[in-house]
Amino acid sequence: MKSAVETLTPTRAKLTVEVPFEELKPSLDAAYQKIAKQINVPGFRRGKVPPAVIDRQIGRGPVLDEAINEVIPQQYLAALKEHDLEPIAQPDIEVTKLEDNDVLEFTAEVEVKPDFELPDYEGLEAQVEDIEVTDADVDEQVQALRERFGTLVTVERAAADGDFVTIDLTAAKDGETVEGGEVSGMSYKVGRGGMIDGLDEALVGLAAGEDKTFDSELVGGDLVGEPVQVNVKVTAVQEQQLPEYDDEFAQMASEFDTAEELTVDVRERLGRGKRLEQAAAARDAVLEVLLEKASIPLPETVVTDELNARRQNVEQQLMMAGLTMEKYLEDEGQTQEEFEADLERRVRDAIAAQFILDKVAKKEEFGIDQSELSEHLVRRAQQSGQDPQEFANHMFEHNHIPELVQEILRGKALATIVESATVKDASGNVVELKNLRPDGTIGEPVAEEATAEEEAPAEEA
Repeated sequence: MKSAVETLTPTRAKLTVEVPFEELKPSLDAAYQKIAKQINVPGFRRGKVPPAVIDRQIGRGPVLDEAINEVIPQQYLAALKEHDLEPIAQPDIEVTKLEDNDVLEFTAEVEVKPDFELPDYEGLEAQVEDIEVTDADVDEQVQALRERFGTLVTVERAAADGDFVTIDLTAAKDGETVEGGEVSGMSYKVGRGGMIDGLDEALVGLAAGEDKTFDSELVGGDLVGEPVQVNVKVTAVQEQQLPEYDDEFAQMASEFDTAEELTVDVRERLGRGKRLEQAAAARDAVLEVLLEKASIPLPETVVTDELNARRQNVEQQLMMAGLTMEKYLEDEGQTQEEFEADLERRVRDAIAAQFILDKVAKKEEFGIDQSELSEHLVRRAQQSGQDPQEFANHMFEHNHIPELVQEILRGKALATIVESATVKDASGNVVELKNLRPDGTIGEPVAEEATAEEEAPAEEA
C-alpha cells in the first residue's frame, strides 16, 4: 500500500491510497468463498464452486465489490496510522481507480483532530468566588427540615400563600374543555409555581367550595402556548403546622441532642456543598485560562452538529417542563440572538477543551485499568438512572467503550492541569483542590505522608 495525505483545511485531510492487487488477494479469496456458498451451480457442491466458474456465472464485478468493501476500511485505518491522523467523523470515501489485476486507488476525506501547539499547562493561575454560608442559607435548610416533619391541618378560611389546597381544575378553549385539560382532587401548595400561569394569584383568597376563572396559556399537549380559560375550584384548605425548632426537635430529626448542635451541622454541610461547587468553578476557571492561551482551529461540521444536538436537547427539556422557547428566553432575560451566541460560545469552548485534554492525556501517557473503567460505567449508569449491568451491556454491544475510555483520560488530564494550578478565592485564599474529597471535606496529603514514612527507615538504617 502507498498513501499520501493532503491537508484541505487545518481540520480536514484527504488521503489518497493505492493498493496493489497482490494485497487484495486475501480479500478476493474470501470474496470467492463467500459467494460460492451463496450460489447454486449444477455439477458443484455449494461452497465448492471454483473462482473461474463464478466469474462465468455472475461476473467478476460482484467479487471485486465484495473484496473492495472489505479491504478499504483496513487500508484506510492503516493510512491514518501511517500519517498520524486522528479522525473525528466518518470519512467520505471514493474509489478513483480500479484496474483489475493491477491496482485499486481510493480517496478518503475526513475531519481530523487539528494539529496545534499545546500551551504550557503547569502552574496556571485562576480565581473563583469566596465560599459564603449565610444565616439565610442556614435558615432555609432548617425551614426545609421542619417542613419535612410538619403536619397539615384543615382550616375554615380562605387560602393564603404557603397553604396546601385540594383543587379541581378545568382548562377550556372557546367553551370546550381541551384534551388533558381537566384534573380533580389534586393537592397543590399555593405559591409553589411551575404549573400554570395565574394559578397562584387565583387561589389566594379562595375558601373551600369557591372557584375562580382566569385567562392563561397551556403549558403542554398539542395546544401548548394557546390561550385558554382556566376554572379552578378549591375543595379543601390545609395549613401546614411546623414543629418548634428546639432540642426536642433536634433529637427527633437528627442524631444531635440540641438545636444548636444541629444548626452547626447544617452550616458545616452547607459549607461542604459550597466547597464542592467552588471546586467545580475552579476547574472551569483553570480550563478557561488554558483555552485563552491556546489557538485551536475547530472543525465547523463538528461544531454545527454539536450545536444542533444541544439546541434539540434544550427544546426537549423545555417541552418536558411545559415551557416554550419564547417563555424560557423571557424568564432568562435573553434574546434569541443572545441565546444562540452563548450556545455557540459554549460549544466551541467544549470542543476546544476536548482537543486540549486529549493532547495532554497523550503527552502524559495516561492509561486506564479495568477497575477504572468499571467504576466509570457504574457512575455513568447511576447518572442516567439505569441498571449498571444493562448500561454496561449496551455500551459494549454498541461499541461505546472507546468513548468512555476517552472520558476517563480527559478526566485525568483535567485533574493534572487543575492540581498543578494555583486557584485563589476573591479574598486571596488558596483554594484546596488536590486533597478535596467527594463529600466536600479536605483530606490529608496521603502521598506526602507515605513518602515520609518510606524515607524514615532508610534514615535509621
